[in-house]
Amino acid sequence: MFETRILNGRVVGDVTVLDAVGDPDGARVFLGRGLDPVRIDGALVSVNGSVMARVAGGTEVAVPVAGCEARVPVAAPEPDLFAGLRVMLGCRNGESVRNVRDWLDWHAGQGADAALILDRTRPGESPLAPALGAALSDRPVAGLTRVIVVTSPVPLGGAEASERHPLQAPDAPGKDRMDVPAPDPWTAPLAELVVLEALRWRFLTAARAVAFLDVSDLLAPAPPGRGAFARIDATEAGILPLHGRRIYPWRLRKGRAVGFGDHVCTLFDTAGGHRRWIAAPARLPADAPFRLTRIGRLQSDTGGAAAFHRAMALRCNEAGDRPLAPKSGLVRSDALLHLSRERFGHDPVLPPVSAAPVPRLPAALPGRTAIVTCMRNEGPFILEWIAHHRGIGVDDILIYTNDCTDGTVELLDALAAAGIVTRRDNPFPGTGLKPQHAALAAAEEEAILARAGWAICMDVDEFIDVHAGQGRLADLYAAVGDANMISMTWRLFGNDGRATFEDVPVTQRFTACAPEFCRKPHQAWGFKTLFRRNAIFRKMGVHRPKGLRPDLWRQVDWVNGSGRPMPREMLRNSWRSTAETYGYDLVTLKHYAVRDAESFLVKRDRGRVNHVERDQGLGYWFRMNNNAERDLRMQAHAAALADGIAELRALPGVAAAHDACVRAHRARIAALKAVPANAAFLAEITGPRLDRLSRMHAHFGANVFLAGPGSVPDAVTFADHPPDFFFTVEPVETVRH
Repeated sequence: MFETRILNGRVVGDVTVLDAVGDPDGARVFLGRGLDPVRIDGALVSVNGSVMARVAGGTEVAVPVAGCEARVPVAAPEPDLFAGLRVMLGCRNGESVRNVRDWLDWHAGQGADAALILDRTRPGESPLAPALGAALSDRPVAGLTRVIVVTSPVPLGGAEASERHPLQAPDAPGKDRMDVPAPDPWTAPLAELVVLEALRWRFLTAARAVAFLDVSDLLAPAPPGRGAFARIDATEAGILPLHGRRIYPWRLRKGRAVGFGDHVCTLFDTAGGHRRWIAAPARLPADAPFRLTRIGRLQSDTGGAAAFHRAMALRCNEAGDRPLAPKSGLVRSDALLHLSRERFGHDPVLPPVSAAPVPRLPAALPGRTAIVTCMRNEGPFILEWIAHHRGIGVDDILIYTNDCTDGTVELLDALAAAGIVTRRDNPFPGTGLKPQHAALAAAEEEAILARAGWAICMDVDEFIDVHAGQGRLADLYAAVGDANMISMTWRLFGNDGRATFEDVPVTQRFTACAPEFCRKPHQAWGFKTLFRRNAIFRKMGVHRPKGLRPDLWRQVDWVNGSGRPMPREMLRNSWRSTAETYGYDLVTLKHYAVRDAESFLVKRDRGRVNHVERDQGLGYWFRMNNNAERDLRMQAHAAALADGIAELRALPGVAAAHDACVRAHRARIAALKAVPANAAFLAEITGPRLDRLSRMHAHFGANVFLAGPGSVPDAVTFADHPPDFFFTVEPVETVRH
């Protein structure tokens, strides 16, 4: 039942010969990756990548390198070993003998008759064959008639060797030794893909079916007659794709070897997968090679793929305590748990279960709505922002401040004394956290969030504009049904050519903006999320709630600004909309990131509340200053906004504090403009070139925004272009949001 084989590999100069197999017309030589073409028996063969060469027959093949020849033995093919059998073709890549035994046992139950295992033994690791042979001798696998382990004397992939060693070349007159690279250390699996072809032509041509998987992969259970080996028999093309999904342990018990039975979780938000195949070799064309994920260019004639599980803890170590997958994405699979307990007799560690389901409430029964924000030197813009959001239905505003020098704190304290807002000192000093992250962590302990029905983290340059009903949050909540998350996509508003600061409401002063369909720059479609304060998430985040309790993910009802469902793949980590997920029908988050140029000088001097290490310089202005279209819908709020601001100014101390902030803002502008570098920067961003570029964003590729405005030639900037004109530059380092 158990046997071993060794490929006839040789390292010859810069060429790796993986094997040579006899053929009725000569021999097939399987060449690994090399540096230069070689000539074998008169035929020029490219070895820049894995290729196969057919050459004249005989018991040896001559491989000439550097004026001498190396003789590679030609192996006789052994098709009878697997004739008529259903074979598991596996790559063993560090898995234990117990793992291999479990793999064999499982697939015997899935219809396999035999197995051919390519053993990629790592440096310092014991080879598989002796221990597996002993294990199978003690306890054979029921249903398997043959197991063969194949090894190779040469490396099966990796970087160039740094050492060299002599290779005997007995038939090279006058040169019986030559220097060749030593076998490379173990690296990535199957870097020399042509080894699959070597195994095919040496062992598998008469097999009834061959399923190619790694030893960490398991064919998924299937109903009788629907398993992979049953389905391949029914195909005409002789090929069936296999589609794999990653499976994970929740946690491994210390001191216990990992096994298939530990894997009881999947990632709920992973849409992709891994590809392998099962094929009937006798029905395949000879020129359709075995590859990692396919066979040549052949297509299956059957609907769908057969499934398999990829056990990630067998493939990867949690080195340095780094998890294999984020806990917030792992969910228990009842099918995997049944497999673990019933098939592998295992007692796995299970993920925690949330105490109780979260009650579903119509969004139209919102409770209170709260905003959490951070501010530093935002004094002139505070009253408008508060008045607008109070006017559309925000109940509570919790503000964290730090290092303010323009009267922001005094203004907010006057508003807090009247019960309009709650202000706190930002606790970030000494925490190692960024200001916004520290504020959000502290906010979780506040009564405002404890009593909130809905909450959002947003900035003072962001304004919620509701388009449903009368433009209030109540109308938005009524329009989204049972949703418990509403992500509102930014629409960037530019400076509209305005250079000087005026104490005029921002939303009434600036109406030039980006188009709604605005994929570039990638910051243009950022979003912020209104979300219900429930037990699904553990905490508030900058763009959406964080700390998802993964077993509750199905209770998330997430919509975009048009009320359309958002995909689960975006639930844990996304911060921006896409061409498939943006929407403005019900609500827009209007982002006045630059305001006028003078105020931008102050913003740049102040720094960023989250990405504190990044300069808000020319590149930021170029990306965020978009003046391509106009949106006048905020003008409908003008009268209500004026009344709201007047109401706030009438509160004790508020008008005086606001006016002091305005004076301080103007004084800071004057001080900054007195610095030559700042004056030059102001002149540049208010000049005709940057103004022109602010209306051309739709014509640029993403790399232009990464490279900055200097990447656009004047000939492009000042020319007249048709609507479909497009300009881009070579890739540069990615700029994060």
